[in-house]
This record gives sequence, structure tokens and C-alpha cells, in this order.
Amino acid sequence: MAAPISQLSPHDLATRLKNSAGPAPLLLDVRTPLEHQEVHLPGTRLIPLDQLDPAAVCTAFGQDQEVVVICRSGARAAKAAQKLAEGGMKKIAVLEGGTLAWTAAGLPVNRGRKGVSLERQVRISAGTLVLLGTVLGTWVHPGFYGLSAFVGAGLVFAGITDWCGMGLLLARAPWNQVPSEPAVCSR
Repeated sequence: MAAPISQLSPHDLATRLKNSAGPAPLLLDVRTPLEHQEVHLPGTRLIPLDQLDPAAVCTAFGQDQEVVVICRSGARAAKAAQKLAEGGMKKIAVLEGGTLAWTAAGLPVNRGRKGVSLERQVRISAGTLVLLGTVLGTWVHPGFYGLSAFVGAGLVFAGITDWCGMGLLLARAPWNQVPSEPAVCSR
């Protein structure tokens, strides 16, 4: 049976980090390298969701290590926390509202070079494809309207299931990769 996953508000986590007498929790950021480079909580370790290996985390830190999973708003962190729980980690929490809530609360962050967020990239790409399908359907062949319909159906599917294939593809695009340390679990 998987361990229960708790929620931590930004203020609760900040208090725990400031007043922690014992070992500090592992702050695990599961966003893309570009998102992490732009803004992250001090002391986080980056392991993007698509590279998260629960067995490696258990081996590197021990299954009794307290882990706080962080993403932009909480959705990817919840998925990562579930993977970690199923992989054997016993003490898992998700930062409520992610880095958005943390920064909105005025808590300290490390900032780097700003990029175009993955969410904006999806909106730009989807909008471009819908516009392209409409223009080509009007001026070239009506069959191109299918492109707009396909993208629209994908957006509806993403909204219902909270799974976005376009977002996963864009996250792996070269411009979203940051040359840095490999995302491995080492102490």
C-alpha cells in the first residue's frame, strides 16, 4: 500500500525549514530545467517529472527521507508524489500551489534567466496550429480544417484528463533544455 501524501502550504513549509531541528526535508522540484532555472526555492533538487525514477530516489536518500515535491502550481507535483509513494517513499508532501504560491507569499526564491513558460508555449503552439488549419482550410483545401479540429480535441482532452501531450513534447524541445548538472540523485 502506498504511503499517504500530505499537502504543505508555503508558510508551513517555510516555518518547517526555518525551525527544523532534525534533518531538513528533500525539496524535489519536478519542473523542466528551464522553469527551474527561471525561479526555484533555495535548496531544491531538480528531477524533471519525465525523468523521475522513484527507485533511484529511494536508493539515494532512503525511503524514510521526508520529501516535499514542488512544481509550478501543484499538478505535476501531485503526479510525482504518487509515483514516489508507489515506489516506496514513506514521507511525502506536495507544496500547495507550487512555486506560484511560494512567490505570491513573498518567500525567498533563487531567480535566473527568464524564459517562456511551458504553459505559454502550449498556448502559442495550439493557437498557431488552429490558425494554420483555418487559413489552409480556407485557401488551400477544406481537409486542413481537420488540423484545427484535432488541436481543439486535444485541448479538450488535456482539460478533462490533466494530461497534455503537446506540453510533454514541448518540455523535451531543445530550447527548453538547460545545459547544467545532470538531474541525478546524488548527495
